Amino acid sequence: LLDPMEGIRYRGRTLEECMEQLPKAPQGKVGLPEASFWLLLTNEMPTDAEVKALNEELHRRSTIPQHVLQMIDNLPKDTHPMTQLSMGLLALQPGSAFGKAYRSGTMKKQEYWEQSLEDALTLVAQIPLLSARIFRNVFYNGEHISSDPSLDWAGNYA
Repeated sequence: LLDPMEGIRYRGRTLEECMEQLPKAPQGKVGLPEASFWLLLTNEMPTDAEVKALNEELHRRSTIPQHVLQMIDNLPKDTHPMTQLSMGLLALQPGSAFGKAYRSGTMKKQEYWEQSLEDALTLVAQIPLLSARIFRNVFYNGEHISSDPSLDWAGNYA
């Protein structure tokens, strides 16, 4: 919600309230992105343990298939980064949990949300790494930095 006087609200809380209440990184002053994501998904303020578990889950899901990395790395260097991101996201489709369940012919409509959530969480985990790879290809001549599972979600993106 965008309140004209107080600005953005997450689940009824102002950004200031969120920054006060959300779990933070050690010595951090702002809430972790994973904590904000948890709040948006569940309408509950996460505990440190829940944020840690979500971060671990996102790391577990973040692997990008080699064929996607090769495709991104082989695109012409003047291809716009948003075009590269779109192509990369589309190339991730073969790994779709929803697609696999749908093609099996056994998934019921009332189960669609479960597979959609699986795909959404996986994409949320993969987009930062895909975006970072595109950034490094465009601005750093393809010199990549490995992901560090000890960092939080934003730490690996930055």
